[in-house]
Amino acid sequence: MSENYVWIVGIVASILFGFFLAWSGSDGGIRIHGLSLFSISVVFAFLIQWICFVPSFFFQTEKYFDLAGSVTYISIIIFALVMSNDLDLQKLVIGLFVLLWASRLGTFLFSRIRSAGEDSRFRVIKTNFLQFLMTWSLQGLWVCVTCGAALAAITSDKQIPLGIFFFVGCILWAVGFFVEVLADHQKSQFNRELDNSGKFIHTGLWAWSRHPNYFGEIMLWSGLSVVALPVLEGWQHVTLISPFFVFLLLTKISGINLLERQAESRWGGDPDYQSYKASTNILVIWPFR
Repeated sequence: MSENYVWIVGIVASILFGFFLAWSGSDGGIRIHGLSLFSISVVFAFLIQWICFVPSFFFQTEKYFDLAGSVTYISIIIFALVMSNDLDLQKLVIGLFVLLWASRLGTFLFSRIRSAGEDSRFRVIKTNFLQFLMTWSLQGLWVCVTCGAALAAITSDKQIPLGIFFFVGCILWAVGFFVEVLADHQKSQFNRELDNSGKFIHTGLWAWSRHPNYFGEIMLWSGLSVVALPVLEGWQHVTLISPFFVFLLLTKISGINLLERQAESRWGGDPDYQSYKASTNILVIWPFR
Protein backbone atom coordinates (compact mmCIF):
# COMPACT_ATOMS: atom_id res chain seq x y z
CA MET A 1 0.00 0.00 0.00
CA SER A 2 1.52 3.34 -1.08
CA GLU A 3 1.82 6.19 1.39
CA ASN A 4 -0.27 8.47 -0.84
CA TYR A 5 -3.12 5.98 -0.61
CA VAL A 6 -2.89 6.09 3.19
CA TRP A 7 -3.06 9.89 3.24
CA ILE A 8 -6.06 9.92 0.85
CA VAL A 9 -7.86 7.36 3.01
CA GLY A 10 -7.16 9.53 6.04
CA ILE A 11 -8.63 12.60 4.35
CA VAL A 12 -11.74 10.76 3.18
CA ALA A 13 -12.22 9.09 6.56
CA SER A 14 -12.00 12.48 8.31
CA ILE A 15 -14.65 13.93 6.03
CA LEU A 16 -16.97 10.92 6.34
CA PHE A 17 -16.74 10.89 10.12
CA GLY A 18 -17.32 14.64 10.08
CA PHE A 19 -20.50 14.10 8.07
CA PHE A 20 -21.69 11.47 10.54
CA LEU A 21 -20.98 13.78 13.46
CA ALA A 22 -22.79 16.63 11.69
CA TRP A 23 -25.83 14.42 11.12
CA SER A 24 -25.97 13.03 14.67
CA GLY A 25 -25.30 16.36 16.37
CA SER A 26 -28.09 17.98 14.37
CA ASP A 27 -30.81 15.77 15.84
CA GLY A 28 -33.26 18.10 17.60
CA GLY A 29 -31.11 21.12 16.85
CA ILE A 30 -31.83 24.61 15.57
CA ARG A 31 -32.21 25.04 11.81
CA ILE A 32 -31.52 28.10 9.70
CA HIS A 33 -33.39 28.18 6.37
CA GLY A 34 -33.75 24.42 6.65
CA LEU A 35 -30.07 23.79 7.36
CA SER A 36 -28.84 22.52 10.71
CA LEU A 37 -26.83 25.08 12.66
CA PHE A 38 -24.66 22.27 14.04
CA SER A 39 -23.91 20.95 10.55
CA ILE A 40 -23.06 24.39 9.23
CA SER A 41 -20.61 24.82 12.10
CA VAL A 42 -18.94 21.50 11.29
CA VAL A 43 -18.56 22.49 7.63
CA PHE A 44 -17.03 25.81 8.69
CA ALA A 45 -14.51 23.97 10.87
CA PHE A 46 -13.23 21.95 7.93
CA LEU A 47 -13.26 24.93 5.56
CA ILE A 48 -11.12 27.00 7.92
CA GLN A 49 -8.54 24.20 8.05
CA TRP A 50 -8.38 23.80 4.28
CA ILE A 51 -8.10 27.55 3.74
CA CYS A 52 -5.24 27.75 6.25
CA PHE A 53 -3.58 24.71 4.67
CA VAL A 54 -2.99 26.49 1.34
CA PRO A 55 -0.56 29.21 2.53
CA SER A 56 0.95 26.83 5.10
CA PHE A 57 1.94 24.35 2.41
CA PHE A 58 3.03 27.08 0.01
CA PHE A 59 5.37 28.61 2.60
CA GLN A 60 6.24 25.22 4.13
CA THR A 61 5.36 26.27 7.66
CA GLU A 62 3.56 24.68 10.58
CA LYS A 63 3.80 27.72 12.84
CA TYR A 64 0.11 28.57 12.54
CA PHE A 65 -1.26 25.04 12.81
CA ASP A 66 -2.14 25.09 16.52
CA LEU A 67 -3.24 28.72 16.33
CA ALA A 68 -5.58 27.88 13.45
CA GLY A 69 -7.10 25.10 15.54
CA SER A 70 -7.86 27.50 18.38
CA VAL A 71 -9.23 30.11 15.98
CA THR A 72 -11.54 27.44 14.57
CA TYR A 73 -12.92 26.61 18.02
CA ILE A 74 -13.52 30.29 18.68
CA SER A 75 -15.07 30.93 15.27
CA ILE A 76 -17.62 28.11 15.26
CA ILE A 77 -18.64 28.67 18.88
CA ILE A 78 -19.18 32.41 18.34
CA PHE A 79 -21.05 31.63 15.11
CA ALA A 80 -23.30 29.14 16.92
CA LEU A 81 -23.98 31.57 19.77
CA VAL A 82 -24.76 34.46 17.43
CA MET A 83 -26.98 32.42 15.13
CA SER A 84 -28.86 30.63 17.93
CA ASN A 85 -32.19 32.23 18.79
CA ASP A 86 -32.73 30.09 21.86
CA LEU A 87 -29.89 30.96 24.24
CA ASP A 88 -30.05 30.56 27.99
CA LEU A 89 -27.50 30.78 30.80
CA GLN A 90 -26.46 27.16 30.42
CA LYS A 91 -25.61 27.55 26.72
CA LEU A 92 -23.83 30.85 27.31
CA VAL A 93 -21.68 29.30 30.03
CA ILE A 94 -20.79 26.36 27.77
CA GLY A 95 -19.79 28.76 25.01
CA LEU A 96 -17.76 30.90 27.41
CA PHE A 97 -15.88 27.85 28.70
CA VAL A 98 -14.84 26.79 25.18
CA LEU A 99 -13.83 30.35 24.26
CA LEU A 100 -11.69 30.75 27.40
CA TRP A 101 -9.96 27.42 26.87
CA ALA A 102 -9.30 27.98 23.15
CA SER A 103 -8.05 31.54 23.62
CA ARG A 104 -5.65 30.56 26.41
CA LEU A 105 -4.31 27.40 24.75
CA GLY A 106 -3.98 28.98 21.31
CA THR A 107 -1.98 31.88 22.69
CA PHE A 108 0.21 29.55 24.75
CA LEU A 109 0.97 27.15 21.88
CA PHE A 110 1.63 29.94 19.39
CA SER A 111 4.05 31.63 21.79
CA ARG A 112 5.80 28.33 22.39
CA ILE A 113 6.36 27.53 18.72
CA ARG A 114 7.57 31.08 18.06
CA SER A 115 10.17 30.60 20.77
CA ALA A 116 11.12 27.10 19.60
CA GLY A 117 11.20 28.10 15.92
CA GLU A 118 9.53 24.91 14.72
CA ASP A 119 7.45 21.89 15.66
CA SER A 120 9.71 18.93 14.94
CA ARG A 121 6.71 16.67 14.32
CA PHE A 122 6.08 18.53 11.04
CA ARG A 123 9.57 18.40 9.50
CA VAL A 124 8.59 15.66 7.08
CA ILE A 125 4.81 16.08 7.11
CA LYS A 126 4.79 19.65 5.78
CA THR A 127 6.78 18.66 2.69
CA ASN A 128 4.19 16.12 1.54
CA PHE A 129 1.03 17.68 0.05
CA LEU A 130 -1.35 14.83 0.83
CA GLN A 131 0.05 14.06 4.27
CA PHE A 132 -0.03 17.72 5.26
CA LEU A 133 -3.57 18.08 3.91
CA MET A 134 -4.61 15.00 5.89
CA THR A 135 -3.13 16.54 9.04
CA TRP A 136 -5.16 19.71 8.56
CA SER A 137 -8.28 17.65 7.79
CA LEU A 138 -7.76 15.64 10.96
CA GLN A 139 -7.52 18.88 12.91
CA GLY A 140 -10.91 19.90 11.52
CA LEU A 141 -12.32 16.59 12.73
CA TRP A 142 -10.50 16.96 16.07
CA VAL A 143 -12.13 20.37 16.64
CA CYS A 144 -15.60 19.06 15.81
CA VAL A 145 -15.36 15.89 17.90
CA THR A 146 -13.75 17.60 20.89
CA CYS A 147 -16.31 20.39 21.18
CA GLY A 148 -19.13 18.28 19.74
CA ALA A 149 -21.12 17.99 22.96
CA ALA A 150 -20.70 21.69 23.71
CA LEU A 151 -21.72 22.65 20.18
CA ALA A 152 -24.70 20.30 20.21
CA ALA A 153 -25.91 21.83 23.48
CA ILE A 154 -25.54 25.39 22.18
CA THR A 155 -27.39 24.60 18.94
CA SER A 156 -30.10 22.53 20.64
CA ASP A 157 -33.67 23.84 20.59
CA LYS A 158 -34.16 22.45 24.09
CA GLN A 159 -33.97 24.48 27.30
CA ILE A 160 -33.89 23.09 30.84
CA PRO A 161 -33.50 24.59 34.34
CA LEU A 162 -30.03 24.58 35.84
CA GLY A 163 -29.48 21.43 37.87
CA ILE A 164 -26.89 19.19 39.46
CA PHE A 165 -25.29 18.31 36.11
CA PHE A 166 -24.63 21.99 35.41
CA PHE A 167 -22.92 22.70 38.72
CA VAL A 168 -20.92 19.45 38.85
CA GLY A 169 -19.80 19.94 35.26
CA CYS A 170 -18.77 23.55 35.92
CA ILE A 171 -16.66 22.46 38.89
CA LEU A 172 -14.96 19.74 36.83
CA TRP A 173 -14.24 22.21 34.03
CA ALA A 174 -12.88 24.86 36.43
CA VAL A 175 -10.58 22.40 38.19
CA GLY A 176 -9.38 20.94 34.88
CA PHE A 177 -8.75 24.39 33.40
CA PHE A 178 -6.82 25.49 36.49
CA VAL A 179 -4.71 22.33 36.46
CA GLU A 180 -3.86 22.69 32.76
CA VAL A 181 -2.94 26.37 33.06
CA LEU A 182 -0.85 25.83 36.20
CA ALA A 183 0.98 22.81 34.75
CA ASP A 184 1.81 24.68 31.52
CA HIS A 185 3.00 27.70 33.52
CA GLN A 186 5.20 25.58 35.78
CA LYS A 187 6.84 23.83 32.84
CA SER A 188 7.40 27.10 30.97
CA GLN A 189 9.02 28.63 34.06
CA PHE A 190 11.18 25.54 34.53
CA ASN A 191 12.38 25.61 30.92
CA ARG A 192 13.26 29.32 31.12
CA GLU A 193 15.79 28.69 33.88
CA LEU A 194 19.24 28.25 32.32
CA ASP A 195 20.24 25.85 35.10
CA ASN A 196 17.46 23.49 33.99
CA SER A 197 18.72 23.16 30.41
CA GLY A 198 18.62 19.50 29.41
CA LYS A 199 16.83 18.49 32.60
CA PHE A 200 13.35 17.01 33.11
CA ILE A 201 10.75 18.75 35.24
CA HIS A 202 9.75 16.98 38.44
CA THR A 203 8.48 19.83 40.60
CA GLY A 204 5.06 21.35 41.26
CA LEU A 205 2.21 19.36 39.74
CA TRP A 206 4.84 17.45 37.75
CA ALA A 207 5.96 15.82 41.00
CA TRP A 208 2.59 14.06 41.18
CA SER A 209 1.99 13.37 37.49
CA ARG A 210 4.28 13.07 34.48
CA HIS A 211 1.61 14.76 32.33
CA PRO A 212 -0.61 16.91 34.59
CA ASN A 213 -1.56 19.29 31.76
CA TYR A 214 -3.14 16.39 29.87
CA PHE A 215 -5.00 15.33 33.00
CA GLY A 216 -6.46 18.85 33.23
CA GLU A 217 -7.38 18.77 29.55
CA ILE A 218 -9.30 15.51 29.90
CA MET A 219 -11.03 16.77 33.06
CA LEU A 220 -12.24 20.04 31.54
CA TRP A 221 -13.75 18.37 28.46
CA SER A 222 -15.40 15.81 30.74
CA GLY A 223 -16.89 18.71 32.70
CA LEU A 224 -18.26 20.31 29.54
CA SER A 225 -19.86 17.01 28.53
CA VAL A 226 -21.51 16.74 31.96
CA VAL A 227 -22.93 20.28 31.59
CA ALA A 228 -24.19 19.48 28.08
CA LEU A 229 -25.67 16.05 28.87
CA PRO A 230 -29.18 17.08 30.08
CA VAL A 231 -29.71 19.24 26.97
CA LEU A 232 -28.90 16.49 24.49
CA GLU A 233 -31.46 14.16 22.98
CA GLY A 234 -31.58 11.32 20.48
CA TRP A 235 -28.57 11.03 18.20
CA GLN A 236 -26.99 14.09 19.81
CA HIS A 237 -25.72 11.76 22.51
CA VAL A 238 -23.10 10.57 20.00
CA THR A 239 -21.28 13.86 20.67
CA LEU A 240 -20.57 12.67 24.22
CA ILE A 241 -17.65 10.83 22.65
CA SER A 242 -15.77 14.10 23.25
CA PRO A 243 -13.92 13.30 26.53
CA PHE A 244 -13.24 9.71 25.44
CA PHE A 245 -11.78 11.00 22.18
CA VAL A 246 -9.59 13.49 24.06
CA PHE A 247 -8.43 10.71 26.40
CA LEU A 248 -7.61 8.40 23.48
CA LEU A 249 -5.84 11.14 21.55
CA LEU A 250 -3.70 12.29 24.47
CA THR A 251 -2.83 8.88 25.88
CA LYS A 252 -2.57 6.62 22.82
CA ILE A 253 -1.96 8.71 19.70
CA SER A 254 -0.17 12.06 19.70
CA GLY A 255 0.32 12.87 23.36
CA ILE A 256 1.75 10.75 26.14
CA ASN A 257 3.10 7.95 23.94
CA LEU A 258 5.16 10.36 21.86
CA LEU A 259 6.44 12.36 24.84
CA GLU A 260 7.31 9.25 26.85
CA ARG A 261 9.42 7.92 23.96
CA GLN A 262 11.19 11.27 23.64
CA ALA A 263 11.82 11.38 27.40
CA GLU A 264 13.19 7.84 27.41
CA SER A 265 15.57 8.65 24.55
CA ARG A 266 16.87 11.74 26.39
CA TRP A 267 16.98 10.60 30.00
CA GLY A 268 16.63 6.82 29.82
CA GLY A 269 20.13 6.36 31.20
CA ASP A 270 19.58 8.81 34.06
CA PRO A 271 18.91 6.99 37.37
CA ASP A 272 17.06 10.07 38.69
CA TYR A 273 14.66 9.98 35.74
CA GLN A 274 14.09 6.24 36.14
CA SER A 275 13.34 6.81 39.83
CA TYR A 276 10.95 9.66 38.97
CA LYS A 277 9.26 7.53 36.33
CA ALA A 278 8.84 4.61 38.71
CA SER A 279 7.39 6.73 41.52
CA THR A 280 5.15 9.14 39.58
CA ASN A 281 1.79 8.44 37.92
CA ILE A 282 1.84 8.85 34.16
CA LEU A 283 -1.43 10.85 34.01
CA VAL A 284 -3.58 11.12 37.13
CA ILE A 285 -2.39 13.73 39.62
CA TRP A 286 -1.85 11.79 42.84
CA PRO A 287 0.87 12.20 45.48
CA PHE A 288 1.14 8.45 46.05
CA ARG A 289 1.80 5.55 43.73
